[in-house]
Amino acid sequence: MKCPFCGDPSTQVTDTRENEDGDIVRRRRRCVQCDKRFTTYERIDLKMPHIVKRNGTRVEFDRNKLNASMTLALRKRSVPLEDIEAAAARIEGKLLAMGEREIPSEAVGELVMRELKKLDKVAYVRYASVYRNFEDVDKFSEAIREVSRTRRTKQSS
Repeated sequence: MKCPFCGDPSTQVTDTRENEDGDIVRRRRRCVQCDKRFTTYERIDLKMPHIVKRNGTRVEFDRNKLNASMTLALRKRSVPLEDIEAAAARIEGKLLAMGEREIPSEAVGELVMRELKKLDKVAYVRYASVYRNFEDVDKFSEAIREVSRTRRTKQSS
């Protein structure tokens, strides 16, 4: 693995860990040349379905875009990066399990909202406000009541 800092191809693996699901291997590496450390992730490379956007255009699934949108919703929230990666991996797994060549972007958005609701309620409301295109305060209030109902239902179980 080439060092992202100095470009030297000589790096050593210092630590290797699998995520809970066992489908991603996280490796901590150290560059022999500049002694800087960095992390790499190893995952199975499968053919992901194309995403059909609302306007009918088709784009390739982009995990970086998925991570970026989740990270934006979780900005300034105390959610570990590993939890975000795990949520993205679960979404990716669900998309693959559907076995479809094309999936509507709405389905991806719903999966993201489910994962964000588990990770952080504020991030869920942030994402939902953009995804569902909230135009007034009542929509925000409705989303907050939905999250509150979910929390109360879990607490009474």
